[in-house]
Amino acid sequence: MAPARRRAAVSISVVIPAYNAAPWLVDAIASVAAQDVPAEVIVVDDGSTDDTVAVAERAGVRVLRHPAARGPSAARNSGARAATGDAVLFLDADDRLLPGALAAAAACRTAHPAAAFVYGAHRRVDAAWRPLTPAVLVRCEPDARLAFLRTNCVGMIASALFDRAKLLEAGGFDEALRQCEDYDLFLRLALRWPVACHVRLMAEYRIHGTNASGDPARVLAAAWAVQARHEPADPAGRAAVARGRREWAVAYALAAWRDIAGLSPARIAGQRWRMARLAPAASLIAAATWAARRILPQAAFARVKRRLTGTPQPGRANLGDLDRPTPISPNFGYDRGTPIDRFYIERFLDRHRADITGRVLEVGDAAYSQQFGGAAITRQDVLHAHAENPEATIVGDLGQPGLLPADAFDCMVLTQTLMLVWDMPAAAAELYRALKPGGVLLLTVPGTSSVDRGEWGANWFWSLTGSSVTRMFEGLFGAENMTLRVEGNVYAATCFLHGLAQEEVRTDWLEQADTAYPMVVTLRAVKAG
Repeated sequence: MAPARRRAAVSISVVIPAYNAAPWLVDAIASVAAQDVPAEVIVVDDGSTDDTVAVAERAGVRVLRHPAARGPSAARNSGARAATGDAVLFLDADDRLLPGALAAAAACRTAHPAAAFVYGAHRRVDAAWRPLTPAVLVRCEPDARLAFLRTNCVGMIASALFDRAKLLEAGGFDEALRQCEDYDLFLRLALRWPVACHVRLMAEYRIHGTNASGDPARVLAAAWAVQARHEPADPAGRAAVARGRREWAVAYALAAWRDIAGLSPARIAGQRWRMARLAPAASLIAAATWAARRILPQAAFARVKRRLTGTPQPGRANLGDLDRPTPISPNFGYDRGTPIDRFYIERFLDRHRADITGRVLEVGDAAYSQQFGGAAITRQDVLHAHAENPEATIVGDLGQPGLLPADAFDCMVLTQTLMLVWDMPAAAAELYRALKPGGVLLLTVPGTSSVDRGEWGANWFWSLTGSSVTRMFEGLFGAENMTLRVEGNVYAATCFLHGLAQEEVRTDWLEQADTAYPMVVTLRAVKAG
């Protein structure tokens, strides 16, 4: 059965460049057809000698043909020029989109109309679509220019949705580049226009034996060349490029020194020689790691590896002050400073302070409404479970239908409270009903967290993920009216569970998002009307 289709706020074209892709193409096309928003599909045959064209024609999609192979960049450019959508996504013929990908991308683009492109997460899978890696998302905030000067934040081309007009204005893909052509495009766009990202898992990159990565030294040289093409004059930009060069050198040197099955000794030696000439310092680290693994006893190698990479061997981790069965602070860190979850909550509310206006409802008290809305608020309401609260203007359980007045609020602020409601779907419906058309819900919920030891512990029912929040609210608001982010990582979660405070941890590490370790999920949702 075909999925029910919603009209997206943006028209989308999906371009699939294909060269001798007959064995894979059906899955790629089917993954677009399975989306819950419509999309034009264009297969660009790049001079194939197999049944690629026939497979595409049987699928009923639009087909463009190159008489001879010109490369994936040329195929993508041909598709982009022929597309009719306002936005375009490029899907390689051996990969696939995941359900809800286009709706999530369209919603992010609607929320960031000035962006040249928006992107989400991706993961690697084997030939049978079994996951090889968790979801990968490298955030580009707060400064996309610096983030892309440092590295390719997108990682997989199919996780990005491009503004077609901006893409064509920038000249599309550079057809002279044989490697890192996607990174070159991302950089050119990020240096001219804003970029935005979202947490939805967009696509799967399939590893099947014929798409193995090339010579690490050549890929590294290509990445460095792209960075050099766009290196800015300002100190911050130059520092970002320098940091990226160092990080990529170590990563590709380690790749060159892996023992890869199927490669001849001569080819492996050639790759390592080329890497040593290109990045000698990084090659020394990689060679030392390789040699130490083979020569040293396990305990000695563990010490060397810790020094070189910072990663201890199994059983050798040094937990230090965290080596204890009880938290350092049992009170979320309030007794040590500012709790770590407030880093994400207050940053979210600060980004959207312009929404906190008119008649505003906050749960618990009005502190955040007043801090971030202030004089823009014309009427303040506070919902509380207990009538004894002197600030409460509405008393009751948010899961109770009809508790709130209908179509009443311009903005609703709910920070870390929804998990206290047993019937969360009913609460979500009540929030939606109470918003005015055009009203905004600003919501944060906990993912990884300790449970309150005091008043609220008995009613702390849930912890949530980005997927659960999406599923709970998109049927009400529609994906195109939602902007969701998953904040936190293993460092942030560990520090928070132990009750450490913001003032004693590295805030630059708090900013790195890893959707496998959700600490706080934030949602901005607008009621259509």
